[in-house]
Amino acid sequence: MKESLAKFLQYKWSQVILFTVFVAVSSAALFFSQKSVTAFLLLLSSLLILHYMKLKNITKWMIALGLLFILIPLASSGGPAFQSYMDVATMVGIYVSMALGLNIVVGMAGLLDLGFVAFFAVGAYSYSIFATPQAANFMPFGTYPLGGESFWIFLIIGGVVAAIAGVLIGIPVLRVKGDYLAIVTLGFGEIIRILFNNADKPVNITGGAMGIPSVTPPEIFGVPLIFPNQFYFVTLVILIFTIFTVLRLERSKLGRSWKAVRENEIAAQAMGIPLVKTKLLAFALGASFSGMMGVVFAAKQAFIDPTSFTLLESFTILVMVVLGGMGSVPGVILGAAVITILNLQVLTELATWVNQLSFSGIISIPEALSPAKMQKFIFGALLVAFALYRPKGLIPAKNKIFDEKRLKETQAHSDMNATDQKKMQS
Repeated sequence: MKESLAKFLQYKWSQVILFTVFVAVSSAALFFSQKSVTAFLLLLSSLLILHYMKLKNITKWMIALGLLFILIPLASSGGPAFQSYMDVATMVGIYVSMALGLNIVVGMAGLLDLGFVAFFAVGAYSYSIFATPQAANFMPFGTYPLGGESFWIFLIIGGVVAAIAGVLIGIPVLRVKGDYLAIVTLGFGEIIRILFNNADKPVNITGGAMGIPSVTPPEIFGVPLIFPNQFYFVTLVILIFTIFTVLRLERSKLGRSWKAVRENEIAAQAMGIPLVKTKLLAFALGASFSGMMGVVFAAKQAFIDPTSFTLLESFTILVMVVLGGMGSVPGVILGAAVITILNLQVLTELATWVNQLSFSGIISIPEALSPAKMQKFIFGALLVAFALYRPKGLIPAKNKIFDEKRLKETQAHSDMNATDQKKMQS
């Protein structure tokens, strides 16, 4: 039976049939149920199944875009939990983009950055200050808050400002490496948070510890975007741009330079790779994606304060990269999605379910072991289990394998063509 099933799954069309049935069943279960976290997670897991299917990359991309833009929102809209599902999916997109940015710095360039959330804060504040009356406190010209249409411009501005902050932070920290680099970046991350926390005197720029409320929502064609399902599509577009850009960077000359620096700085420098320029580009490009998502986060929450950008957030993003697989783009996407869904949905739903059983008298749980208090413990235990059984990550990074024989034949053919051209010229 197992051998027959294995032979059946080897064929491409058999995989497509089973995948179609799985997606159809999970979509129907999600649409017709009032609220089913299990069905929602099963539908999201279809993207992971798609990754392992024996299809062309362009086919996988087309199917994934159909799932993300059409099927998942449509299947989620069947019950009252629609906005809740979309809110979780939006946060997944935000954290995946940030994790991909950190993956450039940590996974590809090998620079351990523990203050990455600072760039997220820079992007969030860059929009919040001008999308509220806050800017009128120190700007002698202009009318504030700016309209919601300025959000699209601030996506670029937030990325550029975060990239500049990445360069400014990167210049002094490049003098150190290893554990000292981690300590210095950790310090810079805390400096940025404390700066925003105290920049309310003598001129109130950031609102200090009270934060900035009533951030203007973005607008498109005069329609304000205020619901999670609307931000879902905005986040999705930026996420696809981020994935495409990171994949192109990974396969470029710059990406190979990052990996060379990660493996051995001395050898990379001996091969002619400029270390300072290469590292600064890693900091700048990684920070830019985080800055753009900071703008989206500020607009979505409509309120920000320094407590959203603590050291714990930096550690969480780093855990996403390490758990998924450092240097692996699909691994980082999976790691960020798993941790975000665990934190925002699975463990929360589990705690609610156990509390309902306790209130109903079905089970009795001591106060010290209540789900609300044990949620972080369960999360930590799951991370330890992942680290023990998947030490290289959920989807480890794989270097591209070249056919040596084919490369030699190609080189010989090009040499012959060059020789023939020289003979013809002579």
